[in-house]
Amino acid sequence: MSPSTPEVILRKAAFSDLSGLLEIAQLSFVQAFTEGNKLENVQAYLSQAFTPVQLEKEWRNPASTFLLASLEGKLVGYTKVNLVAAQTDVQDSESLEVARLYTVEEVWGKGVGQFLLDAAIAFAKENGKTYIWLGVWEHNARAIRFYEKNGFQAFGSHPFPFGDEIQTDWLMRVEV
Repeated sequence: MSPSTPEVILRKAAFSDLSGLLEIAQLSFVQAFTEGNKLENVQAYLSQAFTPVQLEKEWRNPASTFLLASLEGKLVGYTKVNLVAAQTDVQDSESLEVARLYTVEEVWGKGVGQFLLDAAIAFAKENGKTYIWLGVWEHNARAIRFYEKNGFQAFGSHPFPFGDEIQTDWLMRVEV
């Protein structure tokens, strides 16, 4: 972010943030994944992964933390990080999982994603972790370039159920 750009504010999500978090989670997911996917699969995933009940359950998990990015008082992105007890594929006590990192389309290319990734890296270091790992859809070239630019390297893959398809996510990690 340049000096003339408004400052992005980071904060840990509180219970009172859940409705706004749900709204931005749904919007940013649709913006990121509608292209290249069947709309009914996007909707099926939204109705499963991004509901008020599911989001509250994830927020209440003590091994998960949601970090929110705001710009001029408006939520523009978030990341969900998981310690070992909440990790999905790789349960590694030396690692932090970045389970989600999304921004709204209006701030793509403006450094908000980098801001959130830097916050996840700082969180990992504060918690004594050696690595950060994540899963990224094999056809999300934009995200893969972003993670590779930040030193992430693929170390495996896993199937990702998405509506009536099974997609492949690359598992990527970096030392922090």
